[in-house]
Amino acid sequence: MTARLDGEPKATGRAKYATDNNFPGLVHGYVVLSTIASGSVEAMEVTAAKGAPGVLAVYTPFDSLNLSATSSPIAGETWTPLRNNDVEYYGQPIGMVVAETFEQARDAAALVGVSYRRTPARTSFEDCLADAEVVAGGIMGNDAEISVLAPGVESIEDALAASAVVVEATYRTAAQNHAAMEPHSAVAVWADETMTVYSGNQGSNLQAMELAGALDLPVSSVHAVSPYVGGAFGGKARCSVPAFLAAGAARALGRPVKCALTREQVFTVTANRPATVQQVSLGADENGTLVAVRHDSWSSTPISKTFVEPTSHGTSREWYATPNMAISQKMVPLNIPQTTFMRAPGEAPGSFALESAMDELAVALKMDPIELRRRNSSNAPPGNDLQWSSKHLDECYSVGAREFGWADRVPNGRTDGDWLVGMGAATAMFPALLFPTTVGITLNEDDTAVVSTSGADPGTGLLTMLAALSAESLDLAPERVTPRLGDSRYPAGGMSGGSTATASVGAAIVVAANEVLDALVALAASPGAPFEGEEVTYADGRVQGETGSLTFGELLRAVGRDALSVSGSAGPGEERTKHSFGSWGAQFCEVRVHRLTGEARVSRMLGVFDAGRIINDTLARSQLSGGMIWGVSAALHEGLELEPNGRLANADLASYLVPVNADIPEIDVRFVEYPDTFHNPVGARGIGEIGIVGVAAAIANAIYNATGIRVRHIPITLEDLLVD
Repeated sequence: MTARLDGEPKATGRAKYATDNNFPGLVHGYVVLSTIASGSVEAMEVTAAKGAPGVLAVYTPFDSLNLSATSSPIAGETWTPLRNNDVEYYGQPIGMVVAETFEQARDAAALVGVSYRRTPARTSFEDCLADAEVVAGGIMGNDAEISVLAPGVESIEDALAASAVVVEATYRTAAQNHAAMEPHSAVAVWADETMTVYSGNQGSNLQAMELAGALDLPVSSVHAVSPYVGGAFGGKARCSVPAFLAAGAARALGRPVKCALTREQVFTVTANRPATVQQVSLGADENGTLVAVRHDSWSSTPISKTFVEPTSHGTSREWYATPNMAISQKMVPLNIPQTTFMRAPGEAPGSFALESAMDELAVALKMDPIELRRRNSSNAPPGNDLQWSSKHLDECYSVGAREFGWADRVPNGRTDGDWLVGMGAATAMFPALLFPTTVGITLNEDDTAVVSTSGADPGTGLLTMLAALSAESLDLAPERVTPRLGDSRYPAGGMSGGSTATASVGAAIVVAANEVLDALVALAASPGAPFEGEEVTYADGRVQGETGSLTFGELLRAVGRDALSVSGSAGPGEERTKHSFGSWGAQFCEVRVHRLTGEARVSRMLGVFDAGRIINDTLARSQLSGGMIWGVSAALHEGLELEPNGRLANADLASYLVPVNADIPEIDVRFVEYPDTFHNPVGARGIGEIGIVGVAAAIANAIYNATGIRVRHIPITLEDLLVD
């Protein structure tokens, strides 16, 4: 098993993150935030701040950095700071102080006086549900409303009315913050008409494009560098506020600028997972076969409407076979911080609602919850003739039930002293996607290879995967391959997100490797080459002619070249006209609830996953167990609390709860491995996000099994489980 290539530099501190970059003359920026949720900035008094020790400049909407509107080809419009004096949420960036030291900039920022014109703020999700809006143009390429009806059925209401058993309930999920270990930050250097920005980002070439748009520069004049990213999860898919401000200030001042958010600022200056309200209705016959599924979702969205959580489309749209389906998605614009993609966007909150409802249906039918899911497993998304390219969910449930001891589960749980113990299960699924990706391969005269792409490794292990898949495709030992990531000057590698990186990069590696080896063989047989006119083949790092063989390095030296370089590209193609694609899994949880205090603790977890070929077992287990831990966090800990005035009440790691080691039991991860070459030539599908999907529902279902209390919101708190 190939060791993780970034493990040693990270463990020893040699890994260089954004703020580790320092340059002569470096100065520091500190962001000034709004203290109202809605209105506009009428004036900013900056005289005292400008006169403070070490201060070089104060930038505001009235003395701005002249940043232009910009966007990402994948993520769409990007919010750019200081373009006007509108205030749309509490904690919005409205200025930046630049000083010789961080402390001087921070202290001077406290001297900035702000006068506002206040307007009524929309801050209550529940109160504003009645004003929800249909998303114009759909959500991420999907229709906001989808209906599938069997012949002769006039409406989903008729289908539900004709069902022998119906369950209907409303489920709620809280807003969450990414809380990555590395706060969003940037170091910008303006020199020779080129802007170089060091900033943790999930796609350096995409970041360069966003910066170029904001700075009105050609993309070739922007160099984005992010070899190490200290956690991302979707929250670093777009260019960050510190990167925009640092770049603008570096150009204005002619000095390198470092801008790093404080932990508290991260909660508002970056973007969060939206809150959701979801109404689910399931109708089934007496045998548990689904007759109708209705899933209506509402998600909070910023007042600018720049992002809408695609809640229902990832779950009820695809998971279970049903002749009648109606799903809808609406947005509720609020004066809240920006929202964005967050690990398993849509599927994570959507699975809590759907999989809780499936458990409720199993109870109503007096049926085993796993048997109910098996009975309704889909061969294709409802209303779609394109069957799944590869789906082994039933095997996931069989393996999981056997290994977890599901046969020992009893309908009303069991007791262990003062603890009530229950088991729960849920389906996990995440769509298998591909992003357009280009990889460059260079064969060197010393018999080594360099493989480069601009994509990022935000902790997922992509650097290691890049080396392993390249070595495989080039028929070389992994130690002879040097992988390079996180630089916009490398071939465009798309974004490390959407559980796409391994499949997308892997497909491009196969193309690039074939092209470079074809070029190598042609070079070996070319006029004046060692095997001129001969039939030449390649294997194990050597070219073989009719008269002998040479390593590729020896061949390059023989023809007077120090290297041979090509690039290869891959992306989504006609495969999506032939199949539907997704990774699948089964989540099992055992939960213990104290009968006196209501304390809930997850005591055992098992996830069994069908994600195509597993390239590196260690990395895969790390990703999946990390996702499962996040599922525990969503179920029992995480939730942003918004005060009526729009201020976040828990915007710090003291009161924004996330699990610690004591909250997490031993986690078991298993695979059923079936390479999916219909999806890509490597046969791998995504694993980065599916680990979180279904976990919160499995925990809620286990709590019901233990206590008989059905909690339809997350996070689940002590108060929810106290019995009179």
